[in-house]
Amino acid sequence: MAAQVIVLNGGSSSGKSGIARCLQAVFGEPWLTLGVDTLIDAMPARLRLGDEGIGFADDGEVTVGGEFRGIEDAWIDGVAAMARAGARVIVDEVFLGGSESRARWEKALHGLDVVWVGVRCDAAVAAGRELARGDRVVGMAEAQADLVHRDMSYDIEVDTASTEAIECAKTIASYVASRGAGRA
Repeated sequence: MAAQVIVLNGGSSSGKSGIARCLQAVFGEPWLTLGVDTLIDAMPARLRLGDEGIGFADDGEVTVGGEFRGIEDAWIDGVAAMARAGARVIVDEVFLGGSESRARWEKALHGLDVVWVGVRCDAAVAAGRELARGDRVVGMAEAQADLVHRDMSYDIEVDTASTEAIECAKTIASYVASRGAGRA
């Protein structure tokens, strides 16, 4: 298997985390899963509340400040360093800036074998999941469902509104395996 990094991009409650866990179960070798939620959970509380950090408005809008961007850049470089050191990594991301967000990851991951995956989910389905979870700002899933895919291109796309996470993972794993076979 040639891929070193799989980047899952989709809106909040689109099913990325479930797919990541299923990919870990499907692959024979170990893969680490790291996501933007990992980064946010590791940040000091003050950066989850202020203008310089990351903010979550009552309507689901997400804002990011300069201090958050600096930490995020270091985190992205750290994830890339882990892959360069031999870890296989699944990145669970939300590209709020569309292709600009992807460009930041592409720069850090340059030279690595990366599979870019679009995780799509109908806005209404994602909003229902968001309500059921109870740990998200209501409105975030609907606001992000299409936004994160704007001006994006992917190696492969999956739709979690019509396909279970395990089937999405098998589709992605099959794609990864076919790329690895072609590069051997």
